[in-house]
Amino acid sequence: MASRKRLKTIFEPLVVVVAAIYFIVDALALSILKPLLRRIANLGLFAFIARWIASLSPYATLALFLIPLILLEPVKPLSAYLVASGQLKLGIFVLVVGEILKVTTVERIFHIGREKLLTIKAFALVYHFLWEWLNWVQALPSWQAVKDNFDRFIHWARRLNHDARARSFR
Repeated sequence: MASRKRLKTIFEPLVVVVAAIYFIVDALALSILKPLLRRIANLGLFAFIARWIASLSPYATLALFLIPLILLEPVKPLSAYLVASGQLKLGIFVLVVGEILKVTTVERIFHIGREKLLTIKAFALVYHFLWEWLNWVQALPSWQAVKDNFDRFIHWARRLNHDARARSFR
């Protein structure tokens, strides 16, 4: 019994760090992909799909939500394995494509079926726990520093793009 307690003491911080990295990657991907998600939501085909999702029951919506999550979540460890085995470009490509597919698909389904999904008690409990945890992480000074640097980088990249376009029209 004492050895289990020691193992828990050793591995618990590691598990928290790994979970934090998982959520941070998802949060960064979502923040980068929001403009794309808005464009996708305005396409005619997706309006039809949105109506279909809205017509589903809560548990059918949950199944539809979980399928891409379960299929695409292993992309992160797979990409980490590829990077660790020396295939940096392939690992990054797999991570980027997998995150784009996962975040856009799961976010759209959640956005459309959120109210129905939250009627499922277990889903609502997990959702509220994760929401509170994410708010706590985002309030950390280290998160704020990373976010500020990322925002400055995005502003710089947009200004660079704007300047390049202005020069090409002269």
